[in-house]
Amino acid sequence: MAGLPPALRPLSERPERSALFVDFDGTLAPIVADPAAARPLPGARDVLARLAGRLAVVAVVSGRPVAFLLDAFGTVPGLRLVGLYGMEEASGSGEVVTDPGVERWRPVVARVTESAQAGVPPGAEVEPKGLTVTLHWRQNPAAEGWARAVAARALADDGLVAQPGRMALELRPPIATDKGTVVRRLGQGHEAVAAFGDDLGDLAAFAALGELQAAGVAVARVAVIDSESPKEVAAAADVLVDGPTGALELLDQLATAR
Repeated sequence: MAGLPPALRPLSERPERSALFVDFDGTLAPIVADPAAARPLPGARDVLARLAGRLAVVAVVSGRPVAFLLDAFGTVPGLRLVGLYGMEEASGSGEVVTDPGVERWRPVVARVTESAQAGVPPGAEVEPKGLTVTLHWRQNPAAEGWARAVAARALADDGLVAQPGRMALELRPPIATDKGTVVRRLGQGHEAVAAFGDDLGDLAAFAALGELQAAGVAVARVAVIDSESPKEVAAAADVLVDGPTGALELLDQLATAR
């Protein structure tokens, strides 16, 4: 990969006034059939540690629970781990802090999770996340109808909303928290802000960058693309890279650029 793309150069020129937000699945880690088996690419933790030592804000922002992210990365000085689209965040000591507005939804999500597990078809998977639950059909594409029916019932009977993903639906509380709200909160006051992502949930982060850009902030929307990436993500991006390997190479360039 030749040279740092122009959209990312402001972060290397003004690191002390810059913020970086990076997705996990499909960006730092390859998409795998078993969600529990997903792991960051070798070297990802080191690159993030170097970036966290250089930029004002570096955060992994994911739909995964913070406990999963802590297991994947451990505690890295300066690196923020934000899970469940902003509903959870790890403090510097690794303590998980939860948005108080979502705690009352935990028993609701548990009930929906139990119901979904009772009727899951072969090859599909129910992934409990505490405050959310994800329904996967990657290993059985015919189970998409089952997942959408479960989501429709969870909306009608329990008030949960569905966040689409790659061959998956995540059922979550109807709380106004997403990757965009995280970018607005942590990116505020910086001169350059970038976000890396690969899926529909990252469009909210890209939209938040558009708002910052309109206010005079230098922004970079980096889409991490592969054969099944939603076209909307590439269309909204300033920079395209080829899969998690391409994302890690670009992050490494950013960590070393002067």
